[in-house]
Amino acid sequence: MKPDLFRQPVTILVGLGFPVEVNSVMDAYRHLAEWLASLRDAAHSVALRACSAALRGDIEAETARGLFAAFAEKHDLMAPETNVIAASRRRHDKAAVGCI
Repeated sequence: MKPDLFRQPVTILVGLGFPVEVNSVMDAYRHLAEWLASLRDAAHSVALRACSAALRGDIEAETARGLFAAFAEKHDLMAPETNVIAASRRRHDKAAVGCI
């Protein structure tokens, strides 16, 4: 396994709400580098520095993953888990059948 790969991807919403899996430190770094300068804050700075350190091998990829995920959570970028969506959809479908 490449040293910058995450054990589990961080799924974020981009553009018009499309889910994208961030699988590595490099992926996370790219998303952070593209973040609008006017929206950058302390969470962005910490996550970006962590990704840079992980790419240099100074910290573990999972540490950078955690800080990237915290940044994404703070900015409401986290995509809902697919199993939560599927469970919600099943409940909705069952309710619709009961209404017929």
